[in-house]
This record gives sequence, C-alpha cells and structure tokens, in this order.
Amino acid sequence: PLLSRIDGTRAEQLMLRDTFGRVHTYLRISLTERCNLRCVYCMPEHGVSLTHSDKLLHPGELSRLVKLFATLGVNKVRLTGGEPTVRKDIVDVCRMISATPGIRTVAMTTNGVVLHRMLGDLVTAGLTAVNISLDTLRDDRFMQITRRPAAHHHRVMDAIRLAETSGRFDPVKVNCVVMKGVNDDELCDFVALTKDRNLEVRFIEFMPFDDNHWARSKMMTFMEMVDSVEGDRKGGGAATPSTPPAGEPPLARPGAFKRLVPVRSMAHGDTARLFRIDGHRGRIGFITSMTNQFCGQCNRLRLTADGNLKVCLFGSDEVSLRDPLRSGASDEDIADIIKKAVLQKHEALGGRDTPEGILASRNRPMITIGG
Repeated sequence: PLLSRIDGTRAEQLMLRDTFGRVHTYLRISLTERCNLRCVYCMPEHGVSLTHSDKLLHPGELSRLVKLFATLGVNKVRLTGGEPTVRKDIVDVCRMISATPGIRTVAMTTNGVVLHRMLGDLVTAGLTAVNISLDTLRDDRFMQITRRPAAHHHRVMDAIRLAETSGRFDPVKVNCVVMKGVNDDELCDFVALTKDRNLEVRFIEFMPFDDNHWARSKMMTFMEMVDSVEGDRKGGGAATPSTPPAGEPPLARPGAFKRLVPVRSMAHGDTARLFRIDGHRGRIGFITSMTNQFCGQCNRLRLTADGNLKVCLFGSDEVSLRDPLRSGASDEDIADIIKKAVLQKHEALGGRDTPEGILASRNRPMITIGG
C-alpha cells in the first residue's frame, strides 16, 4: 500500500499543491453534525436533518484517512463539529490521530459546554491546542445567541479557566463571532480578559452560510472592530454599549484601548491578524474572512462528518472519500481523488467574489461543514 512506500524522493510529488502554488498541510475534521448549542450563525432556526449514523465515518475509516493525509504532507489536524465533545469516542479519536506518524499538532475547536468532563483525558491523548467559542460575556445574550440556558454559559466560562490552569495550552484561544446589534458593544470587555490572562481572543467577521440570516448590515468589519477597540480616529462609529441587566458586570467603554500593536506579520497559513496591548499578558486577533481575505495563503482542507472533502470553507464543491473507501478503493486511488480535488480549488472564496455570491452558491449550513 501507499502508506508503506513513501520516501524522500516522492515527498514533493505527494504534496497537496493546488494550481495557485498553495501547499495544504492542515486538515480540519468534523467528527459529528450534532451540537448541544443552537448558535444563530451556525445552526438554521429550523434545525438540520442529521445524516444517518451509517453514513458517518467510523473510527477505522478516520484512522485510514488521517494516515493517508499525513503521507500527503498534512501535519496538523483540528477536530471540529457540530460539537466534537458530544462524540463518545472523542478521546480515542484524539489518541489515534496524535499517534499517526507525521502529525505534529492535534487541535480542537469546542463550545466548552462539557469540556470539563474530558479535558485531562484529551491532553493525555495528545491534544495540543484548543479554541473555545464564546460570543458574549452576558447570560442574557448567551441565551439569545445559542438558544440555550445560562447554565451552559457558566460552563463555557469555567472551561476557559480550566484550560488556562491546565498549563498545557499556550495560549488558550477564544473565538468570538461579532454581529452588529447583537454583541458588537462587548469587544472591549473581551479585550479586557487578556489583561492578566494567557488568552488569545479572536474576533471573527460574521460569515454567510446556508440559512444563517447573514446580511451585510449585520457584519462588523475588521476596521470597525479596530475602531471600537481603539476609539474611532475619525470621530464616531464605535459601538455604544447598552445597559447590562441587573447583576451583570458593567460594559467597558468603547475605545478604551488606545493602541493595538501588531504582534507580527501574518505567517503562512495564519487566519488571524494578531495584536497586543501594552501591559496585557494576552493578545487579540481579527479573522477577516470577508473584508481582508487570506485565501492566498490558505493551507486548509476540510473533511465533513459524512466523509466529504471540501477544499474551501465557502465553496459548495465536495467529493466523497467515504464512498471509495467503502467500495474497496486502494490508498493510491483515494490519494488521487484528494489531489484532483485540491487542483480544482478556486483562488478565493470558493470562486465567488462577494459574500452575497457565497450565499447564492447554496453551501451547507456551518454546523454540517465543521468550524
């Protein structure tokens, strides 16, 4: 089989290089379509029709595919969902991936709701990086955004603390999708979290997916976010904080942080533009998928829970790897399918020019793609 015949002379041929010269070394694997939250930007209001369990990749298939991607140059795997921690064998999957020759990083993006039950086991199994999604610091807004009770919010906050105190993640990353009229007045509150904590808060532009009610008027752009944190240098435009409910902490004043200092230029494959604030232990980042695309350095591929390969988050094109696996295809056959799919990757945004164009392509809902 292919897995036993890789040598240095073939490494260059096996690299997953597309027609724009981008080499793909990062695979994001959705382990499940299920989630214990119902976030408005991810889950359609009417829900989704879940794929039957028989059509989802089982552990043996995942193992074979991860080994194959590793021979093709992939060295980083991120576990996503849905919510990956609702999968009962998540620890075993993590252990299997971390033991795969060639895989150097095993990361996970999670909402943190049940992370406290398994974080220690995941670290022992080889988890090396964690991103925890948190879109608000307020209970009432958490219920609005996730359609779930405030108790879940408390568990997420506790999960961030637990990940920090474990000392195994440098830093713990916190993902925040920013939406105008929803949570755009909390940016400075999130920035304040980085004062004495080893956190990287990452503000994400609201992205369009099937049935998530995206509109340009709801999207807070990178520069608008910067203005809200630093203070609008043109004399207006920073978000105005609303009055928090009784018992909630007061909101920080927009523009409370006068200068964001770039940490470094974006390295190959980076998605976040990173900044620090003098006197802060942590740092903040901005993921500018809509206004300042980083497609030119994209090194990511996505494997959906039902076994489809997506070469672009925003593209509707997919190719099944599950079906050839189950029909007896060889490693060489599947590698050829993967390489041909990579060669079809568009230069940017799945071949669309605008967010509206992405919506028109009728991509999947985010929850069935994987974060």
